[in-house]
Amino acid sequence: MIAFMSYQSVNPATGKVLKKFKEITNKQLETSLKTAATCFATWRFKTFAERAAVVAKAAAILRARVDEFAKPVTLEMGKLIAESRGEVELSADILDYYAKNAESFLAPQTLKPSSGEAVIEIAPFGVLFGVQPWNFPYYQLARFAAPNLMAGNVVMVKHAGCVPQ
Repeated sequence: MIAFMSYQSVNPATGKVLKKFKEITNKQLETSLKTAATCFATWRFKTFAERAAVVAKAAAILRARVDEFAKPVTLEMGKLIAESRGEVELSADILDYYAKNAESFLAPQTLKPSSGEAVIEIAPFGVLFGVQPWNFPYYQLARFAAPNLMAGNVVMVKHAGCVPQ
């Protein structure tokens, strides 16, 4: 049996508990893993344009709701609101960057070996799980998720316990 710890979001400036989160159960984890695997079965075959539309939409959502996304970073980490907004905006830029450039980054590369033929091809390989650090919750997530989503992988993430929101 896997044991999970419960989480709570605490404002470091006041020590006030902002929100508590129940522990995830083994059944919930199994359901999430099955859902991710099901998503991968179709996501891996999406075109770069289809993947880019989803990743770019995520960037647009971040930009449209920057204050909403910045607030929990300020509350949980004590960052100045301008720094939190900056992180949200930078994360949107990262998503857009990969949405626009991943197809060329991941294009097959023909090599010129001394004999024969060789091509490097990138292919998606599955569901990736990332445990994200606490200090830049959106930035680190964008750096992990954007290139992997554009490569056709599915990502599951867990943030550090001190920034659960």
